[in-house]
Parts: sequence; structure tokens; C-alpha cells
Amino acid sequence: MKPIEHIKNALTDLDKEVETILMDWSINLTEKDNLMLPILQQQKVLKQTLEDLTYLEENPPTPNQACGISKYRED
Repeated sequence: MKPIEHIKNALTDLDKEVETILMDWSINLTEKDNLMLPILQQQKVLKQTLEDLTYLEENPPTPNQACGISKYRED
């Protein structure tokens, strides 16, 4: 499934961005927090989307029926 590959690539790129920010000694901690917050929020959304797409790929819904994603989520 192509979207799953794109999401995995995006997560890898975001991990690299976070690592770059963390390793930059010229940025103080408050700035690092401000820079990383939107990235971490994006990661959270992408991880949930990846889980949902993986679930749908493994458990395709039958025609004319709800996909049932909400049944497997814990939160």
C-alpha cells in the first residue's frame, strides 16, 4: 500500500529533524521545545494514521459496512 510507505518515509524524515534540533548546541532548550512541538504533533498524527492504515490493510472492511477502526483503538 503506497500511503503506508509515504507515511513511514515522513516519520523517518521527522525523526531526523528532531535529532538535528536536539544535537544543535546553539539552540537553547526553550527554542528546542518550540521547534520540536509541531514536529512531535505531526509524528503523533502520522503514527496513528499508519496504525489505522495497517489495520485496514490487514482487516479490509466488507462492502457496505463500517471499517471498524474505532473498535481496535485503545484511546
